[in-house]
Amino acid sequence: MQRLIKNGEIIDETWHLLPKDATLDGLFNSDDLIVPLGLWLDHAHALKARDGGLGVWLDSDEEVEAIADDLSHFQVVALNFPVFSDGRNYSNARLLRDRYSYQGEVRAIGDVLRDQLFFMRRCGFDAFALRADRDPVEALESFKDFSDTYQSASDQPLPLFRRRQA
Repeated sequence: MQRLIKNGEIIDETWHLLPKDATLDGLFNSDDLIVPLGLWLDHAHALKARDGGLGVWLDSDEEVEAIADDLSHFQVVALNFPVFSDGRNYSNARLLRDRYSYQGEVRAIGDVLRDQLFFMRRCGFDAFALRADRDPVEALESFKDFSDTYQSASDQPLPLFRRRQA
């Protein structure tokens, strides 16, 4: 069972992440599922009727605008990083939090490494499924890498100079 970092703690994974080529065949009605965007777009009506939890995942070439009207149906939005150097989903996380005021879990999946976690949290991620060969206990330390930030972001809307004035 995979372990993830969520809200600063290490927890056991309880959601099933379906692959990109998944179909509705054989899915249990009560499982908590994170479905690929394509499956959601093709079968939203059937997925909404399930009893289990529902999440969706977007690849780095898919835009959050595709699910903007459906965000109330998802407890989890997972954003895939196919390679460490592909940062397009940082923007999707900011859009979810800042433009669409999404309050559910925003999870980083894929090639997620310790070096990214601090900055991912700044963009609005609150859960991180690290790459399988990485230690989540060691990765927790990345949140202590910087003691303060200058810029505003999803996790701190006021820049440092405004916080100092207050």
